[in-house]
Amino acid sequence: MASLMIHRNDTVEVLTGSDRGKRGRVLRAFPDKGTVLVEHARVVKKTVSGKTGQRTQGGIAEHESPINVSNVALVCPNCGPSRVGHKIQGDSRVRVCKKCGSELPTKK
Repeated sequence: MASLMIHRNDTVEVLTGSDRGKRGRVLRAFPDKGTVLVEHARVVKKTVSGKTGQRTQGGIAEHESPINVSNVALVCPNCGPSRVGHKIQGDSRVRVCKKCGSELPTKK
């Protein structure tokens, strides 16, 4: 699969599902699976067993679950959620907002 247009620490808005409309920061991107992990979105509960010998307590833990990239939109600082395009400047590719045409910060 091609590289994602959404990177770590980008702000995105969830477009579908029970968390529709929520905005959050991308914690991690999985380009090979085409998914991203969004902070405070698609939180699931998971049972965790206590470890003997270690001081880990068992119980029910909550954590984020991956969301498909097609179900989130990158939030432009100027105009809100929009699609992303690319423009070539010199030797590098720059991400561009499709609505307003402004440059979006790229990962380093």
